[in-house]
Amino acid sequence: MNDRAATLIDGRRERIARTLGRTLQNPPADESPLADDARRHLVEEAQDLYWNELEWEHLTEEEATDQSEPLFEMMFPGLLAFVRGLLLTETMPDALAPAEPRPLVVRDLLAFLADRVLELEEELSGEPEEAARLRAELEMTDRLIDLVLYRYHGLHQQQIEQLEAARAG
Repeated sequence: MNDRAATLIDGRRERIARTLGRTLQNPPADESPLADDARRHLVEEAQDLYWNELEWEHLTEEEATDQSEPLFEMMFPGLLAFVRGLLLTETMPDALAPAEPRPLVVRDLLAFLADRVLELEEELSGEPEEAARLRAELEMTDRLIDLVLYRYHGLHQQQIEQLEAARAG
């Protein structure tokens, strides 16, 4: 992750902590090491979900409602479910495998999303033909960072509602 991307993510974390009035808890560390190629594979799968769901939204504009705010959670359902799976710490008693949280993969995904936000900001500064599409993609990716951070830090629905109210106000 480059310095600008790290600054973007750190700034989001600080805003969340300040709004909630408490420090954020990091997820438990990976108990079993993940081979570099396996980690890379999981990150690539997350990136593929991002690109596919972003393209689907561009094609259909399904979640871009006429209401005040688009339904960002519904724009990236597969990716957000994947993130929840990567952070899973408990399984059902009859599960065939134990939970193996992979927060490092989620951190890699956050770095990718932050880099993408910075790329989009640079592309927009050139006043391209596709400015409306780029602005929409920037807004979606920017909001996705928040949604992933909420899951990464294990925030409860009440805390998320508090953050969303502060963001809107």
